[in-house]
Amino acid sequence: MSEYVFSPPPPAVLPVSGQNARFPVNRIFCVGRNYAAHAAEMGAEVDREAPFYFLKSAHAVRQSGAILPYPPGTRDLHHEIELVVAIAAPTFRIKPAEAMAAVWGYGSGLDMTRRDLQARAKEKRHPWDLGKNFEGAAVISALTPARNFTPADQPIRLQVNGGLRQDARICDMVWSIPELIADLSQYYHLAAGDLIMTGTPAGVGAVAAGDQLAGGVEGLAAVELTIGPAE
Repeated sequence: MSEYVFSPPPPAVLPVSGQNARFPVNRIFCVGRNYAAHAAEMGAEVDREAPFYFLKSAHAVRQSGAILPYPPGTRDLHHEIELVVAIAAPTFRIKPAEAMAAVWGYGSGLDMTRRDLQARAKEKRHPWDLGKNFEGAAVISALTPARNFTPADQPIRLQVNGGLRQDARICDMVWSIPELIADLSQYYHLAAGDLIMTGTPAGVGAVAAGDQLAGGVEGLAAVELTIGPAE
């Protein structure tokens, strides 16, 4: 007899570039307003005292190339292209100078957002969960091991139906990767399988059923997504 009341769902996993191995996903930490130009386009300011976060669940993960049905409850689905950092070592209360030792690799990701639900939550000072944490809200490319990629000033771009929507460089981030890892480690025991979506540059916008999204960080695998009809 099974020890479970019902069969546990299979783990969320991501492919690894050039390998047959898979990276199992644990938690997804998302950084808000980490590009000043994006904060400005959303009518907000960057908090220069400390980064802030929201979380996505592992059920939000979809691999690059997925078809995402237009999600329920929204009429304003937005794209946000991001650099994704994959953690592979237990990390707790460290300093930025120590942080990169915890990094397993990197990917390109889409933080899909039900913008109207997020805006409603902001107005009422409610959490952002309905706007940010839903099935298919984290679409992520194959991961590249850290030994094969060094974050610097690489371009980060997104096209929708072949037209350029977002175009920046990852060095434009307000909070660097070591700073983010070190800060999160003050509040969480970071663990293997955790992902950090490091924020999106300016140029976010709405997508509709039938739209084709493609983009990412130069030097990493691209992330691609098709928006399907609503269920």
